[in-house]
Amino acid sequence: MWTFLEAVTGFPTFLFTVPLLVAAGFWLLVAVGAVGSRTFDGDADLGALGLGGVPVAVAFSLWTGFAWAGSLGAVVLLEPLASSGPSRALTGLAVLVAAALVSWCATRAVVRLLRRLPPDEPGPSSPHCVGPTRTVRSERADDGLPQGDRPHPELHVRRRAA
Repeated sequence: MWTFLEAVTGFPTFLFTVPLLVAAGFWLLVAVGAVGSRTFDGDADLGALGLGGVPVAVAFSLWTGFAWAGSLGAVVLLEPLASSGPSRALTGLAVLVAAALVSWCATRAVVRLLRRLPPDEPGPSSPHCVGPTRTVRSERADDGLPQGDRPHPELHVRRRAA
């Protein structure tokens, strides 16, 4: 556990730990309904970076999560090799650059997959509106409908004023 805490709070992982905490806090606010997931969409256009087509917060969160995980893994794996001051600093700098670039590539791949998903569409307005839409032209709403297509007995049909 101590090795994990040292790696998370040490260079270069700490540079990704802080944005990861900010992203986690943002998604908690989205979960409770305090902000929307597209809050930052007007602030940045990520199309030039190959990250367009998803909300900015999604792209930033993915990039941050991949960079943090990559940086943490590399620091833990390379710790025994870079024990002196100058080699540790150079290794940390190399890990910082590599983690940022690899996470950008991974984020681009995930965003490309997310763009293929259909856009959000609103669901039915009522749990009883699941069948085809029909126009009723009679005094009773269930006239002329097969038994299985009759409206739910609790639904009240409003008549138009003539």
